[in-house]
Amino acid sequence: MKAIDNKELELALDALEKERGIKKEYLMEQIESALMTAYKNNYKDSDNAKVIIDRVTGETHIFSVKEIVDTVENPVTQISKEDASKINKQLNIGDTVDVEINPRNFGRIAAQTAKQVIIQKLREAERDIVFGEFNERKGEIVSGIVQKADTGVVILDLGKLEGIMPTKEQIPTEKYKVNDKVKAYVIDVVRGNKGAPQVIVSRTAGDFVKKLFEFEIPEIYEGLIEVKSVSRDPGNRCKVAVHAQNENIDPVGSCVGQKGVRIQNIINELNGEKIDVIEWNEDPSIFISSALLPAKVMAVDVNEEETSARVIVPDDQLSLAIGKAGQNARLAARLTGWKIDIKSETQFREMLANMQEEAEETEEASDESEVEVDIDTEEDNEE
Repeated sequence: MKAIDNKELELALDALEKERGIKKEYLMEQIESALMTAYKNNYKDSDNAKVIIDRVTGETHIFSVKEIVDTVENPVTQISKEDASKINKQLNIGDTVDVEINPRNFGRIAAQTAKQVIIQKLREAERDIVFGEFNERKGEIVSGIVQKADTGVVILDLGKLEGIMPTKEQIPTEKYKVNDKVKAYVIDVVRGNKGAPQVIVSRTAGDFVKKLFEFEIPEIYEGLIEVKSVSRDPGNRCKVAVHAQNENIDPVGSCVGQKGVRIQNIINELNGEKIDVIEWNEDPSIFISSALLPAKVMAVDVNEEETSARVIVPDDQLSLAIGKAGQNARLAARLTGWKIDIKSETQFREMLANMQEEAEETEEASDESEVEVDIDTEEDNEE
């Protein structure tokens, strides 16, 4: 039966496998399923039917699976031993046999139904391939053209599908326009309406900056320098901690580049976001001190049990250490993973003085208590 032209089917499936990566065998199975659906929708007594496409010739065959019996009571599901022997002489009573049938009028309606299901399966298969392709690209940077940017959510054309950048993943200081070319970081790949894959992208993620560093600094890409942590106030400021195992490599200098060329390329991509590159150190006091740059630090007292630190800075460095609206201190805390309490030198001295005064008062109170106890003891003895 030629519900589908055999040669055209073979050529079409071969082309789809080469051009779109959809396996020919998978498509054959889906077409068989589609034809079976079309047959069941148009013919009664089709529960025991099956459709097979010859993998060599491409010919389509419809079979009725029948049980071999002595006496046929239901010709739709049963066949006599005599008739079954005409198909295969080795079959016995109780076996089943595939009897090929050629249903009349399995024409336009059935073929159209099959075609629609086939197209649907092809789309689903292609979506699965695209989903898998982009799912493997999680954690990478993609480039796209802005298609829509007027409802809060920015839609990017990534080629095979759309990238969605929610409002929270957009840098607040940036304005996106249609046809703008934008780089973004793939944070997730999900299935949207009707199973269509959607790529969720971000320009605010700390890992976006980390990936930009990999692109611009060969030493990071090659593994000679490691980006330990990133903390951001997207659009305003960013702190990046880097470390090199080789003592002969200057991690900060390598990231900044000669005359700041390397870091400037990253700043340009982030539309002017300031970047502080800091050398990571396993000693938390040194790391915290560096993280508070550009402020100068006098001393750092760490409490490892509470993962907290008290930092002392010169009086004229207090506002710089804290930063505008606490930005510098907040970014340093995120970068290091430590709670940071910043005090000026004067505040620290006052705190020490208060602590000393409280200690002296406590000591005096303790002495007075001891004197009272001694007096009471003497009076008891006299009695």
